[in-house]
Amino acid sequence: MRAFLLPVLVLLLAGCGGAEPPEGHANATMQEASVTAGDVSIRASVVPTASLNRGVAARYGIDAGPGSVMLLVGVRQGPPMRETALPARISAVATDLRGVRTRIELREIRTGALVDYVGTVRMRPPETLRFELHAEHAAGAPRELTFSRDIYPQP
Repeated sequence: MRAFLLPVLVLLLAGCGGAEPPEGHANATMQEASVTAGDVSIRASVVPTASLNRGVAARYGIDAGPGSVMLLVGVRQGPPMRETALPARISAVATDLRGVRTRIELREIRTGALVDYVGTVRMRPPETLRFELHAEHAAGAPRELTFSRDIYPQP
């Protein structure tokens, strides 16, 4: 778990500064969503790209700016605190409040022994996005992860 949280914490710290967002916004947007089956867990975080610094955005190969969010997904296997990255095929869709579905292209990002998947979706804040992920991996049956996040304009 620590291995997945490190990139998310870097992203959080990179976006520090400026005016305070609406109360609860940072925690609600950045809160990790997860599902576990046996010793395999799938975790996902959503980060407004406007909160990323240039170095982090460049490392993930995305444009940092208003009007989009980054989806970061990791699949891990093993006991907590000793997990290893598990390569997977992940499909992701985001649906806005109007019912418009957007397929999210995810790219594999390797950092040492870690494998994560990252993609972006355009939207116009404020917005609530519902994310639907489908992950296939060698360690078992495909898994689904569905969650929603409220996205607010960045100050």
